[in-house]
Amino acid sequence: MSQSQSGGFNQYASGYAAGDASGGPTVQYVCGECAAKVSLGRGDAIRCSTCGHRVLYKERTKRMVQFEAR
Repeated sequence: MSQSQSGGFNQYASGYAAGDASGGPTVQYVCGECAAKVSLGRGDAIRCSTCGHRVLYKERTKRMVQFEAR
């Protein structure tokens, strides 16, 4: 079994990517102005690296989310 199936670190469930050279996990965002994909880690400035716009949207998870209605 792979690590993600055995209950280990799962990129899609947590929303975090594998982590970059700095060692911390990064999260994918989409710029509200130019629609570029931006990876941000903890402590990074919230700004698009392409156009400088400051409105970023978190990408939706790829896995299905289901809620039980009452």
